[in-house]
Amino acid sequence: MDQFNEEGLKMYFYENRLKTYEGWPFNEDCTCTPENMAKAGFIHTPSENSPDVAMCFFCLKELEGWEPEDDPEKEHKSHSPSCNFITLKKKVEELTVEEFLKLQKERQKFMINKHCKEALDKFEEAAKQKRADIKSAMGEE
Repeated sequence: MDQFNEEGLKMYFYENRLKTYEGWPFNEDCTCTPENMAKAGFIHTPSENSPDVAMCFFCLKELEGWEPEDDPEKEHKSHSPSCNFITLKKKVEELTVEEFLKLQKERQKFMINKHCKEALDKFEEAAKQKRADIKSAMGEE
């Protein structure tokens, strides 16, 4: 899971996030346009059942169920107040190398936490299934 690769790094830039919004359901007369979504750090990550899923490339917070009047920046700040990207005071292009590396370090923490949570959830689900199998084998309900 090497997110320090070119693909992961290019999402720091607005233009690359904006390119992900093909098929986004909100385009005109909305607050959550692709441009505003990309400015707020979101990339479009649709699924078959949810065409309006967006995820912050930085903190990995996923949000869906967008309404036309939703403000992406406000939604991002309220659902992920610890996201270092949404609280940046500078444009990415204006960061020093040291500032960028510190920011990337914080991004890595979000990625590690998400990866660990997914592994724990998978383990807990497997343990739950194993318990059910053992109870079943012992004739318990």
